[in-house]
Amino acid sequence: MTDASTDSTDSTDSTDPRLDPDVLEKEDLDEATVAAVGKLSEAMETIERARGHLFAFHQLTGTADFQVGDAVDMLREAGHEELATTLARELLGRNVLPGRWTFQVVEDYEETYYEPFRRFEKQSRELTNGHHHLYEAHLKQDRRTPGEPAHEVSPEEPAGG
Repeated sequence: MTDASTDSTDSTDSTDPRLDPDVLEKEDLDEATVAAVGKLSEAMETIERARGHLFAFHQLTGTADFQVGDAVDMLREAGHEELATTLARELLGRNVLPGRWTFQVVEDYEETYYEPFRRFEKQSRELTNGHHHLYEAHLKQDRRTPGEPAHEVSPEEPAGG
């Protein structure tokens, strides 16, 4: 078992090198590279949000399909056989794209776009010595007010200290 304090990306550790105001100099990193990797990381976060919406689309579409099934049953029970039959034949279980249900759209997105994007974003972090969110850590140092409450570098720093 490894001690969490030795993990250079542990954001709750006061020895987190990303929170050192001199990290760029100490690790021989330039601001332009850190900003570029940060921008790609930001794009990855946007893709994560888009992926969440895609899963919502998948789940909502599936829910709607089951609701259509319920409506078909209710229409039949109410004596509207013709509309119930038409809905069951033409809408229930219908593809959302040619030859594709939503699970296939999700799978295609994952394999074609999401996974390669993740690989490239991870690869870009090699340019910042593997650090996650180094750009944000640099922003934290620039934007916080040392000594003010709720501006501590880490949870271990005394409040207002």
